[in-house]
Amino acid sequence: MLEIERKFLVKNLDFITLATTKNRIVQGYLNSTPERTVRVRIKGNKGYLTIKGISNESGTTRMEWEKEIDILDAEELLKLCEKGVIDKIRYEIPFGDHIYEVDIFNGDNEGLIMAEIELQTEDETFKKPYWLGEEITSDKRYYNAYLSNNPFKTW
Repeated sequence: MLEIERKFLVKNLDFITLATTKNRIVQGYLNSTPERTVRVRIKGNKGYLTIKGISNESGTTRMEWEKEIDILDAEELLKLCEKGVIDKIRYEIPFGDHIYEVDIFNGDNEGLIMAEIELQTEDETFKKPYWLGEEITSDKRYYNAYLSNNPFKTW
């Protein structure tokens, strides 16, 4: 139930040709407070409900609980969400022993391209592709819950 991940900005679109999957993600927040975010997500043709706890000081680790839900339920729950729906295209790119998830944001967060990598431990080593940019793991402005209320276009 612990999620350990690191986040990075992305320098260019070279990763697209390496992607093994591509899905549109639309998500909203029933609660966007950092102590307990409650997210409703539609990814492709599936719905999900996710609860996340507050991150540790480095921003790499936090509790995460996620369950698949009926897509019709997810669509109805999205109508109850706080303002600021996140809309993005997610690409999965295998690199080394890991998979990078790269999100190209649309709507009010257009212009933002971000990569995440999930790890088994906080100090796990991993290979970084050349298209990976600055690390933003500890910058809470890049959390999707923050972006839903403070869009990238307004920075």
